[in-house]
Amino acid sequence: MRNSWLRDALVTGLVALLLFAPMTGVALSGYTLEGHWQRPLWLALGVVIGRLGLGWLWQRRQGAPASSSGRGWSAWIDAHRPQLIGAALAVAFVLPWFIGKYWLNVAILAWIYVLLALGLNIVVGLAGLLDLGFVAFYAVGAYGYALGFKYLDLSFWTALPAGALLAGCFGVMLGFPVLRMHGDYLAIVTLGFGEIIRLVLNNWMSFTGGPNGVRVPFPSLFGLEFGRRAGPGHVTFHEYFNLPYSNEYRDIFFYLLLLVVVSGMVFVVRRLRRMPLGRNWEALREDEIACRSLGIQPVSVKLSAFGLGAMTGGLGGVFFAASQGFVNPTSFTFMESAHILAMVILGGMGSTGGVIVAAVVLTVLPEMLRDFAEYRGLLFGCAMVAMMVWRPRGLMGMRRALFHRSGVAE
Repeated sequence: MRNSWLRDALVTGLVALLLFAPMTGVALSGYTLEGHWQRPLWLALGVVIGRLGLGWLWQRRQGAPASSSGRGWSAWIDAHRPQLIGAALAVAFVLPWFIGKYWLNVAILAWIYVLLALGLNIVVGLAGLLDLGFVAFYAVGAYGYALGFKYLDLSFWTALPAGALLAGCFGVMLGFPVLRMHGDYLAIVTLGFGEIIRLVLNNWMSFTGGPNGVRVPFPSLFGLEFGRRAGPGHVTFHEYFNLPYSNEYRDIFFYLLLLVVVSGMVFVVRRLRRMPLGRNWEALREDEIACRSLGIQPVSVKLSAFGLGAMTGGLGGVFFAASQGFVNPTSFTFMESAHILAMVILGGMGSTGGVIVAAVVLTVLPEMLRDFAEYRGLLFGCAMVAMMVWRPRGLMGMRRALFHRSGVAE
């Protein structure tokens, strides 16, 4: 048992050393490279000690060897899930009052990516439909709000459901031509759809503004505006509550609004997984022929997955446009689709909790590593390779509920 602990810890430390060495052990001085190997060695040693500590904790929790695949730890998490979720929500709620403006904006962006990852997880993780053009629905939501305000004077609160419904319609429109496609062919068509949307937004100058983009207003709260001065007939938030002016009020409000929307979306997705529609998605992902033999219509199942996933992506697009105050086509490239897909894969396809963790990590971690900007691509690639080798099902692979019948041996 102890030998197993030591072996796992040494392997983990070796992997950590390979990851940290190029990031922290090499520095550019003029035109020469200098080696500083103390930092990666200390970091790898910390990883080894941490791995040993985790093994000891797992054994203490269950009274079983640490090599039991972490079942005891998973069971403990399942038993305390409501308390853990409540603690996570409490921490997320008080977080904006303890971080600066920069990190608050990063947290807002992280919640937007959580929304996008949840939407793509419906299409790729639950229904098994590889979508490489998910950024198109993101763009439809963002431009739906921007152009709706420009031409129809839509407010944020009206654009929120309207942008989601518009993106959902685009998702169904994409779903019809690809009903008979699978795998690589489906991926190529969705990739082309994403590029078509971007090119239309970039070249339709008279309507979308092209590369110049469109200005977007920030949402108000019950008519109270968050700017320094209010428009005609309106009152500012800080004047109404007799507070000194600060941009942080606006950012905190937007953060809390996103937290509420993301929490609601997580609840909806988890409920859908337990409903017949969610079961049909998983059946379609596993075997479409068996799905047909059971009387399930793949057409309606695929369209529902594309539509609901696109609606969630459109919702994220409206929030992105409102948070930035400006949108243009350069924000909706293929790399955004690849980034969101990486969140779903690293978190675990079909796993709601894993996708949330991966989206937060892949948004916050690059900002923490800005001092090593040259190596962020290397870090990301190494993390992907390591995940595919050691945890091919993601950080938190999807778990199915177990059903027991009385009198039947387990």
